Amino acid sequence: MTADDSAFPPSPSSPQPLPSLSPKEGSSSTTEQVQADIARMIKQGVGDLERRKRSLELEIEKLERRRDRIEVEMKTTFAGASQDLAVRVQGFKEYLVGSLQDLATAAEQLEMSPPQAPPARREERVAPAAKPRPEESGDGVDFAQSRFQRQTERIQSLLDQYRLRPDYYGPAWQLRRTFEPIHAERTANWFLNQGGRGAIKSLSSRLQNVLVASAVISILNALYGDRLRVLMLANTPERLGEWRRGFQDCLGVTRSDFGTGRGITLFESPEPLAQRAERLQENNLLPLILIDESEDKISLSLLQFPLWLAFAPDPTSPQSDVYDYY
Repeated sequence: MTADDSAFPPSPSSPQPLPSLSPKEGSSSTTEQVQADIARMIKQGVGDLERRKRSLELEIEKLERRRDRIEVEMKTTFAGASQDLAVRVQGFKEYLVGSLQDLATAAEQLEMSPPQAPPARREERVAPAAKPRPEESGDGVDFAQSRFQRQTERIQSLLDQYRLRPDYYGPAWQLRRTFEPIHAERTANWFLNQGGRGAIKSLSSRLQNVLVASAVISILNALYGDRLRVLMLANTPERLGEWRRGFQDCLGVTRSDFGTGRGITLFESPEPLAQRAERLQENNLLPLILIDESEDKISLSLLQFPLWLAFAPDPTSPQSDVYDYY
């Protein structure tokens, strides 16, 4: 080799060999990139889930606070409003019942005249037949022992049943209380000696009078059934309330049996009672008028009816208004 040849490097135009990568090195780098992408996606998903979790927790807290607030309002405001509403409804109910009772009383006081029939022609005018006397007709009310022996026996039989075999759980309108001989004596005297019209001496308490009146009602109901209508007269609502409770206790009747057009009607003045009794008679019904001992004067309009029972106060033993049960 010459000196010139050794001093200079080979020509750059001569090709140089390139480094080569093995298959293992390429696949490992791809796997690392995929794993990095997956880790980044998981991190992003976890972050989204955490944000949604925090948002849901906030919503739950809001709902819980709202629930607690509603519970507090229900325990205070709603309960008070419900109580106030109940008081208002009860007050309106009492007002409505009182208004209906006043309306019924006012309607009973109206004088309703029946429509007049057109005048008959001359050839059709015939003298009306005379009405038979009560004692001549079979529907007359008379308890005289000499004329109605069958009813007398029935009355005595019922009085003995009430006194000796009381039925405390019998049907409605039948006497359910203990009946003493003094009660039976007053009742029999009113039926058989007074003919169902007159006053008897008041007993020691209003309940005793209620018991006698209940026995009269029970017997008349057994004799005449649904035709009987009881008209009770007392001058104060408190006394009428005592009579109503006494009838419920002695006869087993309920509140539905009291009122206009029903079994027992209560009155504070005699005028509407007399008008009601007249209408009952026109409808072929049988009015029984009961007069409390507090009525010191009896209206003459009540004496025209076939059945009335008044309790006369006993001057030796004045009655107390306290309603005593025994």
